[in-house]
Amino acid sequence: MSSSNPDFPSYTDRPAPQAGPQHPAPPGQDAVPVNRGPAQGPPPPGPVANGNGNRVAATAAQTRDWWQDKLHRLSLHARVTLLAAVAVGLAVAIVSIAAYITVRQQMYQNLDDSLIDRAGAAAQKGVLTNLSNLERVPSDALGLSDIRVGMVGADGQTFGARNSLLPPIGPAELEVAKNQGNEASLRTVGVRNGGSHFRVVAVPARYCPLGADCEDDPGLYQPAALVVAQSLGSIDRTLHNLGVVLWAFGLIGVIGAALAGNAIARSGLRPLARLTRAAEHVARTEDLKPIPVSGSDEISRLAVAFNAMLAALARSQDRQRRLVGDAGHELRTPLTSVRTNLDLLAQADKRGGLRPEDRQQLLDDVRAQMDELTTLIGDLTELARDTPQVRNAELIELQNVVEDAVMKVRRRAPGLEWDVQLTPFPVWGDERLLGRAVTNLLDNAAKYSIPEDTAVRADGQPVGRVTVRLQDGVLTVTDSGPGIAEADLPHVFERFYRSSEARSRPGSGLGLAIVKHAAEQHGGMIYARNAPGAGAQFTLWLPHAATQTR
Repeated sequence: MSSSNPDFPSYTDRPAPQAGPQHPAPPGQDAVPVNRGPAQGPPPPGPVANGNGNRVAATAAQTRDWWQDKLHRLSLHARVTLLAAVAVGLAVAIVSIAAYITVRQQMYQNLDDSLIDRAGAAAQKGVLTNLSNLERVPSDALGLSDIRVGMVGADGQTFGARNSLLPPIGPAELEVAKNQGNEASLRTVGVRNGGSHFRVVAVPARYCPLGADCEDDPGLYQPAALVVAQSLGSIDRTLHNLGVVLWAFGLIGVIGAALAGNAIARSGLRPLARLTRAAEHVARTEDLKPIPVSGSDEISRLAVAFNAMLAALARSQDRQRRLVGDAGHELRTPLTSVRTNLDLLAQADKRGGLRPEDRQQLLDDVRAQMDELTTLIGDLTELARDTPQVRNAELIELQNVVEDAVMKVRRRAPGLEWDVQLTPFPVWGDERLLGRAVTNLLDNAAKYSIPEDTAVRADGQPVGRVTVRLQDGVLTVTDSGPGIAEADLPHVFERFYRSSEARSRPGSGLGLAIVKHAAEQHGGMIYARNAPGAGAQFTLWLPHAATQTR
């Protein structure tokens, strides 16, 4: 016996193939296989089954991919229409099948109950079990052309009316005649719409043979089964008409659902089509005007988000234009000065040259302007990096960054008094960018703490004071200058913005913009105000390293 699954054919149960040809044995003799070589056993069933399973899985995957590819190629409008049609089609199909099965079962149940009751009553009354009555009165005489009546004895002998067709009689009816139990047999014979489709019922009965006097001797009654066959033509026609009606209404429902889905898709996707045209218009003309929005559905929210994106893009373009324009203006000034000084040197060399001290002064001016130009280009490069956060952040100690910046700026501004109090505070960030931001803050404070044209007092006392405090990630830098005008406070961190008081001092207007840029990249913030009894005060806040993600 093979141990393979009995539900599938087993390859191991087949006879082994023979190497040589086989000839049929003569009649009356068993065929004896002749071995002409070593028999080769069949391949194990495992790999074959696995191969079939792989092929089926591959076919299913290809079919699924094909359907997905076809669906993805359809437009959203077509998919909505198809979805509505399929959904309604499935619903109609389920309802139609359920209704058809219910009606069919009910009609068959009613017919079976009626046949059993009528056949049982006829068997008990003995009218049809009287062979003389059964032979003389055919069912056609009673107007029952769709009913056939007959009887089968336990010995298989059949009885019926003369010149009439007997009902279908088979082993089921013969079994009822033999057993004489309390149960009837029911079965369907023939093919639907084939002209001989019957529902056949057989009930136990007893008949009196012809010529016998069974009233005087009841023991002469013979066991039999009364067989009644009801034609199913009317039921088949009814079910056929019902199926046609269900199919027709189902088809109408699917078509209606497709039309309704098409209308819904056209109406619902109209705002999306308008949004698509607006996006195409923006891509074609670079016109960033917002599109009108109405309603509060998902597409309206998408349009609002699209308008917000357009506004952000417009602001970015405006900042880019201003950056390019301001950068061109700011770069033009030092370049013009450098060119003028170089032209003076060239003209002086043609006339015999300048005095050494004048020549040295011109060269010093050129170097200073080149330093200013280098600083400006570095600031522009830093601001041009429009990244939302620093990359390759590392754990740094903010106290060390501030100390290095204080030492650097103190050397450049020796006439100031520096009041510095720092506490340790770790942060995640870019040490170079933070160092530049802190240095810009301190340079700005030192520049405005020294009065114009006053670098050193005659008595040797400091000409100004800068206060630096670092506590819990809050860096406060306060100068002793005149402060910031109220009209200028909202704009001090804008690129290239310089107040009227600052235009006479050196600088490009990018230092505080870089401070704001560095603060935002590190998840912090910067704001300015006028300190009571002092000058301007700038406060830089940065989050602790423990609250930041790497």
